[in-house]
Amino acid sequence: MTAGPAARPGILLTNDDGIQSAGLWAAAEALSTLGEVTVVAPGIPSSGTGRSHPGSTSGRIEVLERTYGGANHPVYSVDGTPAQAVLFALLEILPAPPSLVVAGINYGENVGFGVTISGTIGAVLEAAAAGIRALAVSLEMPLEGHRDSKLAFDFSTAVRFTERFARILLALSLPPDAPALKVDVPSGATAGTPWKLTRLSRTRYYVPERPNRKSFSDPAQIPYQIVFDPREAEMDSDVFALHVERKVSVTPLSLDLTSRADFAALEKALRGAGNR
Repeated sequence: MTAGPAARPGILLTNDDGIQSAGLWAAAEALSTLGEVTVVAPGIPSSGTGRSHPGSTSGRIEVLERTYGGANHPVYSVDGTPAQAVLFALLEILPAPPSLVVAGINYGENVGFGVTISGTIGAVLEAAAAGIRALAVSLEMPLEGHRDSKLAFDFSTAVRFTERFARILLALSLPPDAPALKVDVPSGATAGTPWKLTRLSRTRYYVPERPNRKSFSDPAQIPYQIVFDPREAEMDSDVFALHVERKVSVTPLSLDLTSRADFAALEKALRGAGNR
């Protein structure tokens, strides 16, 4: 009796740019070569939602149909954040946990300490919390691309790196303190662009600005600009790799937000201050 073909790994794909994002569907096409891809994503752009679970979202799920990987598939449009989309997929939609969760391809790089704001990063942290390895992929682009996921951009190189690192993660067990990888692809990169293992830069990078409105009663968003000094970027950081070396930045992420401060020295200072 001959054994049947091995089951293909399940891959859950989401993003924070919405179910209509070109980056999402470019990733779906590429990942279909590696496994069975299920797309569960916010119905509308949800950038800046982090790992939030707001009570203001309804959680309604609309089942649509989309062609990728040469076949028609049901896809799921969620009234919720990317992190919520991941949970709805794990708890209600998928018959079994996937082998990998991918978030992207995001419109705009996710670097520096501002990554906790990103819905793309929030999605992979939600997956990591569920014990599932995860991959976030973002493509560097001008600020207008961050704000409008309907703009056309060339995702071909970012697709190659999405497929490359998805393949690696499907074959590799990550260390417990590195359950997710964050990949940032510089604009103008090619398939031959080298990648570099990095850490988060300590720069703020995305700097918020004062809203332009006349009255508090006027609606407003908080705009931001990219502000950093290449001379001050740490050589082992994501910002340095992306902007100075023009390499693909690969950053292992941890769910453990505990400070790396010297605990003995910190406790001594805290107890000393309390006795004053």
